[in-house]
Amino acid sequence: MCTAISYKKGHHYFGRNLDLEYSYGETVTVTPRHYPFSFRCRPVLRSHYAMIGMTYVRDGYPLYYDAVNEKGLGMAGLSFWDFAAYHDEVQGKDNIAPFEFIPWILGQCETVDQVKTHLARINLVNIPFSDKLPLSPLHWIISDRESSIVVESTKDGVQVFDNPLGVLTNSPPFEYHCMHLNDYMGLSNQPAENRFSGEMPLKAYSRGMGGMGLPGDYSSASRFVRAAFVKQNSVCGSGDEEGVSQFFHILASVAHPKGCVDLGEGKYEITVYSSCCDTDRGIYYYTTYHNSAITAVDMHREDLDGKELISYPMITRQRITFQNRHATGEAPG
Repeated sequence: MCTAISYKKGHHYFGRNLDLEYSYGETVTVTPRHYPFSFRCRPVLRSHYAMIGMTYVRDGYPLYYDAVNEKGLGMAGLSFWDFAAYHDEVQGKDNIAPFEFIPWILGQCETVDQVKTHLARINLVNIPFSDKLPLSPLHWIISDRESSIVVESTKDGVQVFDNPLGVLTNSPPFEYHCMHLNDYMGLSNQPAENRFSGEMPLKAYSRGMGGMGLPGDYSSASRFVRAAFVKQNSVCGSGDEEGVSQFFHILASVAHPKGCVDLGEGKYEITVYSSCCDTDRGIYYYTTYHNSAITAVDMHREDLDGKELISYPMITRQRITFQNRHATGEAPG
């Protein structure tokens, strides 16, 4: 289960929570412009836009969970259980396996409008990466600094939805999540008002009561509402550090603490990592479940004209800074 958001406050930020009960040993990976992207049904893409994001690299191939390219276009795949469907090859279509979808789009497109043109030809085919890595049921959020869309491949084919909220979680389909927001249209970040009865002297006894009824559970439907509410009411300045910090605060509102989602057999779903990419600067920030300190990887500090992947394992051990560094009686050195 996951939550992804697109957020513009001065800079444009794109990122997500990855909520699972395990980790594959993900790495922040930069794919330079001349890494040869192989596709199962299409010719090799030998020249493309560089990109950075979170991957599981298998057999030298970057399986991207989320990524942003050098032009500022971001894309993330989120679980879409019970609804995702992939299809046989169709002649005349761009037949792309789901694990190839992110590099196919980010390698060639600069804007959401260009993505829509490519999606008119797309067919997501039922071809797994390998026998040991079957396809995951996914849907995708794709965003630039001006707009966002959701792509879902179901039994009816590929469907594309405009996403003015810039938010996506998991099943059910995106149209349901948008309809479900109507149930919460009375929520507000303002102080609560007495609309219950003009004959009863009701009054707010706490701050924040305008948001009473905001769902607090960890279901995808509730996380969609909560992330949308927090993002829509988010206030921060235009400075980069403040924007990054605020982005992680938004994601924290829908993060999974260990123990709250019990999967049985001693397994619990947790927020394995949270990411925030400044798409204007190509800097990928992340935190992990056991390391809340923000770590950054700047794609523009790498050779983007190269052919080899550049990967950085996530720093997962907690980093704590002591302000009083010196022991009692020890002189500062």
